[in-house]
Amino acid sequence: MPLTKRQKEILTFLREYLKERGYSPSLAEIARYFGIASLNAIYKHLKVLEEKGFIKRLSNRARSIRIVEQEVAAEHMVPLLGSIAAGHPIEAVANPEEIPVPESLLTKGNNYVLRVEGNSMIEESIRDGDLIIVERRDFATNGETVVALIDGQEATLKKLYREDGRVRLQPANPTLFPIFVEEDRLRIQGVVVGLMRKY
Repeated sequence: MPLTKRQKEILTFLREYLKERGYSPSLAEIARYFGIASLNAIYKHLKVLEEKGFIKRLSNRARSIRIVEQEVAAEHMVPLLGSIAAGHPIEAVANPEEIPVPESLLTKGNNYVLRVEGNSMIEESIRDGDLIIVERRDFATNGETVVALIDGQEATLKKLYREDGRVRLQPANPTLFPIFVEEDRLRIQGVVVGLMRKY
């Protein structure tokens, strides 16, 4: 069974947390990060990840989650369509290149990859140089992280909110200001569904 979107997000969070700190987060820290009130819901997600072979846990120890790097991870070749600005909008550029992406990071939709430039999304754990996996679609709900094209030429990576008859493209960096545009100037090119990072 493939992972759900939430399970993929939790697995990515666990992997990043372990690499940055050297130990795993607590259930409360995972719940707080995702804004989930129920620790039981987090426990169930972790149980599924363990059953599917992505993590291992020691029941008698706190912070004992370990990522299981599967020996033969299924991968698919996905188009890498250039770079996307996580800062000021830049011109969208497409490259006819393909890269391998783990199956667990993909959705059933049409996926592609972009390389991130800038740090406007650092509070969403999206950093300069990361590769984001995007599901190609022309719609998004409030709060989703989108690839947006402004005036048909400037692409940017932001969280989307519709309010007061216009769209707010919100960075996840407290030092930066949002971008406000009329909806008819904006074209959504996809929604972020996964992330890959090289160390």
